[in-house]
Amino acid sequence: MIIAAADGSSLSNPGPAGWAWFVDEDRWAAGGWAHGTNNMGELMAVLDLLRQTRGEELRVLCDSQYAINCCTKWIPGWKRRGWRKADGQPVLNIDLLKELDKELTSRVVEFEWVKGHAGHSLNERADDLARAAATAYRDGLVVPHGPGFIAGSAPAISLAVGPTKPEPEPDLFSAAETPVVPVASGRWPAPEDDVETTVVALERALLTDEVLLDRDRLAELLHPEYVAYEPGGAIRTRGSVLARAVSLPGAVELTVLGADRLSADVLLLRYRLRRAGEETLCSSVWQYDGSAWRRRFHQGTV
Repeated sequence: MIIAAADGSSLSNPGPAGWAWFVDEDRWAAGGWAHGTNNMGELMAVLDLLRQTRGEELRVLCDSQYAINCCTKWIPGWKRRGWRKADGQPVLNIDLLKELDKELTSRVVEFEWVKGHAGHSLNERADDLARAAATAYRDGLVVPHGPGFIAGSAPAISLAVGPTKPEPEPDLFSAAETPVVPVASGRWPAPEDDVETTVVALERALLTDEVLLDRDRLAELLHPEYVAYEPGGAIRTRGSVLARAVSLPGAVELTVLGADRLSADVLLLRYRLRRAGEETLCSSVWQYDGSAWRRRFHQGTV
């Protein structure tokens, strides 16, 4: 049986992103995108591993419950509902999920959760390789894509070399392809394709303990000048949020009321939040800083 670790990394989530799987130093692969998410990386790592090990007995080690649940629980139900979740909302990362569904059909694959950053040698190596790929895309360096499953062989998937400046490439947030065009300031403009979906997904992420209790991930999603006006009247800055992790008890329900593009790189998101029997009207201002969307302002009113 082949035992491999699969992992993903996004420097800004979304932002320069990488994925990797690792069996040993002779059998590994990595790649990524100039713009992607952690979840995209986690799924792509598993997908490429499945493609390159067809016909092999396989155990996949993941530190992502999302990737494991997608592959072992959620895909059949989403597929029956036309790739929609139970609440009727479209499933994110649908292109990757459809390809995973094809690879998992008629194949028995074991998945095992391992705790990330806990000294597990295979997981740590996959994490290093995924982050190296994301960093290469950020810095315009050659992406270290590895030998693939058989040492010396080409990977089963064509893996791009990180360009000095991002070239037009598939955007997995939507079915369309949107070219990236530089602006005079040297910054890269916010992507025009389905910005609302991207920002809503990030807003939802900020309502989960997975992000709220992870200081590094939380820091990636908050703008350096972030300010929040809480329903009780307290004012919190980015520093105070990062200094005091707060869990949100109970199920959270977010209903989008509107999303207004205030400028090319600023979006105002308005929504109703229901949690623990309490309803709050919320507004968040998200700003694109040239590489990622980050929440800059938030206000909640009971």
